[in-house]
Amino acid sequence: MLETRLLQQFIAVAEELHFSRAAERLHMAQPPLSQAIRRLESELETPLFLRTKRSVALTPAGTAFLEKARSILQSLDESVAHTRRVAQGLDGRLTLVFIHITPYAPLLRALRQFRAASPGVAFEMKEATTREQIEALENGTADIGFMRTPGMSTPTLCFETVAREPIWVALPAGHRLVDHASIELALLKDEDFVMSPRPLGPGFHDQIVRLCQALGFQPRVVQHARKLHTLIALVASGFGIALIPASLTHEARNDIVFRPVTAAGSEHLLQLDLLMAWNGLQASPLRDRLIGEIRKRITPP
Repeated sequence: MLETRLLQQFIAVAEELHFSRAAERLHMAQPPLSQAIRRLESELETPLFLRTKRSVALTPAGTAFLEKARSILQSLDESVAHTRRVAQGLDGRLTLVFIHITPYAPLLRALRQFRAASPGVAFEMKEATTREQIEALENGTADIGFMRTPGMSTPTLCFETVAREPIWVALPAGHRLVDHASIELALLKDEDFVMSPRPLGPGFHDQIVRLCQALGFQPRVVQHARKLHTLIALVASGFGIALIPASLTHEARNDIVFRPVTAAGSEHLLQLDLLMAWNGLQASPLRDRLIGEIRKRITPP
C-alpha cells in the first residue's frame, strides 16, 4: 500500500525535475527525498526517473505513474471533502416515503427550495402506505416519511404534524345527496362504503370507523383498495361512497361529486393530520437539516 505522502513526494520531483527544488517545495532535506523516491521505485519494481549529474527526467513509466498519482490524490481529496460535507449534512442521499404529498403546496415548496440549495443531495421518492413507511423508517431504508396517524405502537419514531385537512365524502354522480352543499355523516349510515384495508393504514381507517360509530352506526364496507385514488375509481364505478382527505377532491370530474361532511358533536374526528416521521434512534445530519428547513417553511396547523 503506497502512502499518500510518497505520492506527493513523487509528484513534486516529477513536476520540478530537480531533487533540490522538490525538497525545498516539500520543506524537507534532499537525502530523505531521494531515499523516498528510490523506495517508491523499488515497490513499483521499475525506475521512474532517468538521473544524470546534470538532469532529471521521467521515464515512460514515470510519466504514466504521474497521471495516476495525480488522479489518486485528487480522488482522495474529493472523498475527504465529500465525507466532511456528509458529516455536516450538506451532501448525501435522502429517501422520502409518503402517502400522497402533491396537494400540499407548502411542503412541496419546502422540498423544492431545499433541493435547489443542496445540489450535492440525491433524493429517492417512494409512495408507500402508512404501514410500509413505518417499516422503512424503523429498518433504516427511509429517512423521512409523510403519513397519516399510524394507529400502532412506534416507540422508535418521532412525529410532527405538517398539515391538517378536513374529511370529505366522494359520491357517485346521480347520488340522492348530490344536491346538498354539505352532508351530515349520519345521513350515510345505510350506504355501502369503500375503504382502504386497515393493515395498510390503521390510523386513518380507525378514525373513519370511530367517526361513524360516534354518530351511531358501523360503516358497511363492501370493497377495499390499497390507494385512495383507487377508492375514488370504485366510487365512480358505483361500488359505494368513500370518506377521503379534502386534498383529493380538487380534480373536476363528471362521474363523482365531492362534498364536505359535518358530524354534530364529533367535529374533531373530521380533521386529518399529515405527519412527518423519522427514526429518532438513527443519527443523520442531512435528514435533520431537511427537517429543520421544512419547519421553517411550514406553519404548524
